[in-house]
Amino acid sequence: MNSRDYIETDERKKQIINSAISVLTEIGYVKTTLSKIAQNINISTGLISYHFSGKEDLMQNTLRYLVLEERAFIQERVEKEKSNMNKLITYIKASLTYQATYRDNNIALLEIVFNARTPENIPYYLVDIDEKDALDDLLDEILRNGVLAKEFVDIDPKVIAVIVRGAISGSILKTNDELNFEAYTEKVIKSVKRLVI
Repeated sequence: MNSRDYIETDERKKQIINSAISVLTEIGYVKTTLSKIAQNINISTGLISYHFSGKEDLMQNTLRYLVLEERAFIQERVEKEKSNMNKLITYIKASLTYQATYRDNNIALLEIVFNARTPENIPYYLVDIDEKDALDDLLDEILRNGVLAKEFVDIDPKVIAVIVRGAISGSILKTNDELNFEAYTEKVIKSVKRLVI
């Protein structure tokens, strides 16, 4: 297999994953089938089976893709900032912007996490993951470094992280009609600033 074949394979996998996201968002995990994902992009079910061993494998890869997309979106923006306060503000803004901009990704992620099961029949949301969440680690690092640099008062980073992540995850299923994201973002930032300075 030459390098072009690898590129085409990766592009096809991404196309299938994006179709899975679309179908999950539209009809939910339970009704999502490989056939419906294939129909959505006019390919055969066999082509999906060539790239993924079944629905479970496709859902695991889709979940991994969704997590990595969100992580990259936020980390790229945070890494441009110098001060811990600017990193914290950017972390909040980027997280909420991602929620508002990629709403289908969030719905698909929730559909997988709350409906998919491991081969041992354990729901994904109950699985004890050995790896820590990189976004949680990033937020924890920002808060700890802010305390050490005396940019923040003597806070408990774990408590503040729970508050920040709660404010972010609480916006996931809100639409622009239900929540003005710009105003919400500013209110979250203002509230968090009061806690840390």
